[in-house]
Amino acid sequence: LGLSGPPGAGKSTFIECFGKMLTERKHKVSVLAVDPSSSTSGGSLLGDKTRMTELSRDMNAYIRPSPTRGTLGGVTRTTNEAILLCEGGGYDVVLVETVGVGQSEFAVADMVDMFILLLPPAGGDELQGIKRGIIEMADLVAINKADGDLVVPARRIQAEYVSAMKLLRKRSKVWRPKV
Repeated sequence: LGLSGPPGAGKSTFIECFGKMLTERKHKVSVLAVDPSSSTSGGSLLGDKTRMTELSRDMNAYIRPSPTRGTLGGVTRTTNEAILLCEGGGYDVVLVETVGVGQSEFAVADMVDMFILLLPPAGGDELQGIKRGIIEMADLVAINKADGDLVVPARRIQAEYVSAMKLLRKRSKVWRPKV
C-alpha cells in the first residue's frame, strides 16, 4: 500500500495504528518511510520512525526510513527495489509512506497494489490544495483526523471529493476509487 498526502495529514500516525492492527492479526508488516532531504546538507531527519514508537518495537514489524536524496515523486530512487526485498523477506504487507506531497508527487502509485491519499479535513481550500494529478492516481481517499470539532469539516471535504472524483477519468474498469 502506498500512502501519500500533504504534510501534517497524519500519515505516520495512521500507519502506526494500522500497522499495529495488522500485526495483531498475525501479519508481518514492513514500513518504508520516505523523508525529504535537505537541499543544503543532503541530510534528512528520518523522523517518521520516531512517530511510530509502538510499531517500531513490534517484532512483526520493520520500519525503514529513507531520505529522498533529491529524488522527485515522493519516494526514493530505490523504493521499488526495497518493496521487493521486503516481500522476499517474508513481509506480507508493505506500507510505503511518501514525503508530504502536493499535486504531482505520485510515483508510488505505480509501485503498489493500492494508492491511498490521506487528507486532513480543515486545510483551507481542499480542492485547490490537492489537485487533479495526485487525485487521479488515488485508489482511495481517506479523510483523516475526522473527530471532535473536525467531524463537520471532514464530512464536507468528503462530499467535495466524492463529487470531484466523479469528474475524473477512470483508471480501471473494475475499481471505482472510494472516499
